[in-house]
Amino acid sequence: MIYLLYLLVAAGVVLFSVKASDYVDLLDKKTSLSGAFIGGIMLSAVTSLPELFTSISSTVLIHQPGLCLGNILGSDLFNMAMLSFFLLIFARTFREGKLSASHRVVTVFVFVCYLVMILNWLGILRIQFLSISLSSVIIVVMYILSIRYMSAEDSEDSDEEDTSPLTVPQIAVRFVLVSIGIVVLSIAITYITDAISIRLHLGQGMAGALFLGIATSLPEASSTVALLRMKNVDIAFGNIVGSNIFNFIIMAVVDILYRGSVYDFSDPQTVVLMLCGAAALPLMWIMMKFRNKATQVICPLGIIACYLAFLMG
Repeated sequence: MIYLLYLLVAAGVVLFSVKASDYVDLLDKKTSLSGAFIGGIMLSAVTSLPELFTSISSTVLIHQPGLCLGNILGSDLFNMAMLSFFLLIFARTFREGKLSASHRVVTVFVFVCYLVMILNWLGILRIQFLSISLSSVIIVVMYILSIRYMSAEDSEDSDEEDTSPLTVPQIAVRFVLVSIGIVVLSIAITYITDAISIRLHLGQGMAGALFLGIATSLPEASSTVALLRMKNVDIAFGNIVGSNIFNFIIMAVVDILYRGSVYDFSDPQTVVLMLCGAAALPLMWIMMKFRNKATQVICPLGIIACYLAFLMG
């Protein structure tokens, strides 16, 4: 029964998140915002709401920081593996589509966040100021720089005609309503995941990566497929890259709210997950920099291999 409940709640998260993505897309057509900003900041923030509230719930409400860390790192690695899988299918679309240079820059910032996590695990950056970790401070700086680069991208006029009768205020109201639905279901799925991890005797890192990480990454998967089918490579990449850096800022927010250390590496699977994610990011950068037939096969397969290595580790 609990597994069926998990599937139903996860489906609800996807439904609300995809609907929220539709409203963001309408705002894109009715405004002059750039594709990098829409995908990397607005859409990624919408589809990352589940990670935000499940992470807060797992630490502040049920006091399981390991679930939070596994959720964030699991979501990031799953996002990269999922995008890589779809790029193998939409290979020609990826080669010919427009891709903002800011996505590569943000990928470097995400890699810095992984390095910060590794240094924290090794005890080198295990420093706190007023109960806030230095790691969180560095992550916040990386996110601010990411916003700066994505916001600096020039906007392009959309070729699609806006046929929606909704006004901008009406879209905003609907966006708020579906966001509330995402929040409620995200909190619920945290409790369900905790119960499943206890029943299956899973570590917090593994439970967070498998049940929380995958469930909260389904919105990114749904929107990425839709965008690639529309040949909108720029926003598809922006959604994933933006979601990954947004997930790290969630760590900083939780670190401020939680009375204790949110950087919990007691579960060995969490460490494996972190190292696999750090190994996948350079492949992600190479894949975006050199878009040829060789790299678009080797790099995605390498990223997928990193995810499989975690599952088998």
